[in-house]
Amino acid sequence: MRLKGRSIKSGRSSGEALVSRDPIGFFGGVDPETGVVVERGHELEGRSISGKVLVFPGGKGSTVGSYTLYRLSQNGRAPVGIINSESEAIVAVGAIIAEIPAVDLIDISNMATGDLVSIEDDIVEVTRPGGAP
Repeated sequence: MRLKGRSIKSGRSSGEALVSRDPIGFFGGVDPETGVVVERGHELEGRSISGKVLVFPGGKGSTVGSYTLYRLSQNGRAPVGIINSESEAIVAVGAIIAEIPAVDLIDISNMATGDLVSIEDDIVEVTRPGGAP
């Protein structure tokens, strides 16, 4: 499946998708030392975003979330890419300062955790495990 969106932070990245239908608040919601989602009750609670292509509708919460994405990057615990339905300032600024390829205006409804995903600027390629598009 090939999708065209809007590049928030241009670049190339690929990896396994970690998908959430819930928005993510990075400040207080993700441990910047480990990359583990710590927000109680969140769909991804207890899962690590480190090294994954993180797919979620958009961000929420404090503007300090941008700095949390930067800290994740500095600690080697950041996602390798970000895909949003609609990015907002917190995620956009975080992706830019952390140099994480990010794209939005993507329909994430058919994406699933475990899909293989690649980002190249504003293009997202999704492959199901086993090679199915």
